Amino acid sequence: MQDYDPSPDLLRDRIILVTGAVEGVGRAVARGAARHGATVVLCAKDEAQLETVYDEIEADGSPEPASLPLDLEQADEQLYLGVATTLGDELGRLDGLVHCATYVPFLSRVDDYDAKEWERVTRINLTAPFLLTQACMPLLRAADDASVVFTADRVGRRGLAYWGAFAAAKFGIEGLTQVLAEETRDSTRIRVNSLDPGVLRTAQRRQLYPGEDPNTLPTPDVAVPAYLWLLGPDAAGTTGQALSAQGD
Repeated sequence: MQDYDPSPDLLRDRIILVTGAVEGVGRAVARGAARHGATVVLCAKDEAQLETVYDEIEADGSPEPASLPLDLEQADEQLYLGVATTLGDELGRLDGLVHCATYVPFLSRVDDYDAKEWERVTRINLTAPFLLTQACMPLLRAADDASVVFTADRVGRRGLAYWGAFAAAKFGIEGLTQVLAEETRDSTRIRVNSLDPGVLRTAQRRQLYPGEDPNTLPTPDVAVPAYLWLLGPDAAGTTGQALSAQGD
């Protein structure tokens, strides 16, 4: 999928919600989707950072985006339902939902893992994507060709030491992907897949591996073609798959 060459209007007239849209993979995906014609709903906690990405998309000459400030840790079921209602009133549907928001505070042995941090990490990385997806299902069903993309991670496909709650949450994301794909396979036009963008040059990676030279890693932009493929019509019929943007 790294070699995928999307047409300039691949996502024209599509409405796509991207969480974690202010940095890393989320920011790259949001700008990439907008450049290919999508109206992007930018979702993140920090309103000031949302405004920055909003301005970048407008400067690119892309369709005007929308901003959705949302604290994934604090939001409850009723708030997610309210968000979905607002999106429905203003936009009518969702053609794509991309979960890029992640939270990894540290690497730690299970022996030493703080219980409150465990709950926080699993809420942001697993429970919040579930609640947002659940609330948005009517909007996805209203689209002719909807795509849900859960951002995966290699540590959620084969466990690695010290990744604790994040790895557990990402294993859960793989399960959620498969279950939702089976539930929607024959009864809807919704596609559901997970995508591992690979090891990339992000702020999160620098925090977890301070001794690593970030210049040895690819930028988040290398993963964008894979996300665009899953969001567009070229991936019609692809559902329930655990995919990797960098082919490993």
